[in-house]
Amino acid sequence: MTDFFEAVRDLDPSRAAVLAVALAIAFGFEFVNGFHDTANAVTTVIYTRTLRATPAVLFSGFCNFLGVLLGGTAIAFSIVHLLPVDLLIDAASKSAVLMVLSLLTAGITWNLLTWWLGIPVSSSHTLIGAIVGVGLANGAMSGAGLFSGVNWEKAGEVALALLISPVIGFAAAGALLLAAKRWVRDPKLYTAPPDDPDDRPPWWIRFSLLTTCGGVSVAHGSNDGQKGIGLIMLVLIGLLPAGFALDLNADHGAESARAAAVRLKAELQARGSSAYQPEVAELDAIAARLEGKSMLREIGPDDRIKLRSAIFHLDERLAAFERVDGPAWAGALGGPRRQLRRATEYVPYWVVVGVAVCLGLGTTIGYQRIVTTIAEKIGKSHLTYAQGASAEVVAMATIGLANLVGLPVSTTQVLSSGVAGTMWANKSGVHHATARNIVLAWLLTFPCSMLASAWIFAFGRLALG
Repeated sequence: MTDFFEAVRDLDPSRAAVLAVALAIAFGFEFVNGFHDTANAVTTVIYTRTLRATPAVLFSGFCNFLGVLLGGTAIAFSIVHLLPVDLLIDAASKSAVLMVLSLLTAGITWNLLTWWLGIPVSSSHTLIGAIVGVGLANGAMSGAGLFSGVNWEKAGEVALALLISPVIGFAAAGALLLAAKRWVRDPKLYTAPPDDPDDRPPWWIRFSLLTTCGGVSVAHGSNDGQKGIGLIMLVLIGLLPAGFALDLNADHGAESARAAAVRLKAELQARGSSAYQPEVAELDAIAARLEGKSMLREIGPDDRIKLRSAIFHLDERLAAFERVDGPAWAGALGGPRRQLRRATEYVPYWVVVGVAVCLGLGTTIGYQRIVTTIAEKIGKSHLTYAQGASAEVVAMATIGLANLVGLPVSTTQVLSSGVAGTMWANKSGVHHATARNIVLAWLLTFPCSMLASAWIFAFGRLALG
């Protein structure tokens, strides 16, 4: 954390206070996410008596911790790029910091409210609704147009992933249970565990359920942890631009970025079109800023946010060309574009560890409300071993696949839909009142978080003038 302490050393007290509040809210969001969402992972092992509650949540918390450490950053920047372009270009502005605070406050408030009511909802939906809310409010108040403040193409990709994943969870978990009934005929798998609290399933069933619980927890940590990581980076860039606008600790970071700019310029010039002349000129300017430097730390503090903005703005325009000209055009430019983005799309290791700790600790606290709803109130009968394993295998596979392609999905929706799918396939019946409340909460999450973040941002911007 040396870079952090160096950056905050010269902050005035008011800006330091804002930074402390912003980081507390950002890490707090991940803590709440832990006990709100990860209850899904431990439900099956607790209610099938594979593990008692305390060791189950400690195991899940540790797996969430590992998931964040191993998850990478692709989803973090997928979420970040939903935000208004002017925020990402000028992350050091007052409006940028206010946007991040507004969406985090709205998200954490909705998560706490639904947790108190014991309703499993999606932290991903909450966060994305809040992002869209601040984008719409920013577009309206800046005069750029109501719908100009959101990256709608990226929003469409994320929305599609969030809409399809619970359908996959329901259908795949139900199908897996039916397949298990046909091919694995042990009757213990398909009957409710006995009432004796000391009774335990056979060792191989316990092993299977522990494996799926750990897998879901790791997948959740790697997927959801990245959302908080991306927003914490925006807080740091917004309030400490000289320290975090660029990756100052990367070995030969300036040399690598300059080499990428030179390669991109050569590729554009090879196409022989004057349409790319503005981008060629921008690449020349970027290369000139990096000339003779080895590390990005050698760039003056006042120029770091300018270089970050130039790289981001250029990459946005190149992405637009890619959408028009197709994969062949993108193939040659993809490598140097990613190489240039490494100067700005990075995460200090202490941020990753901080999020991992918050998500892991959050998992061990407050899980009972959501666990009870999923295990006792979705279906009309007790969760069987096979139902628990089917739901968790599907959730683990679905979230893991989403991690590979860099898209956020909801652990809550995938796993609770999977439980409902197994209840339907098992003809156990579903509590319609509980299902109605869950679906209603899912439908309300996006608009409520969107409106809340938009109002918070609007009032804050008016207060700041």
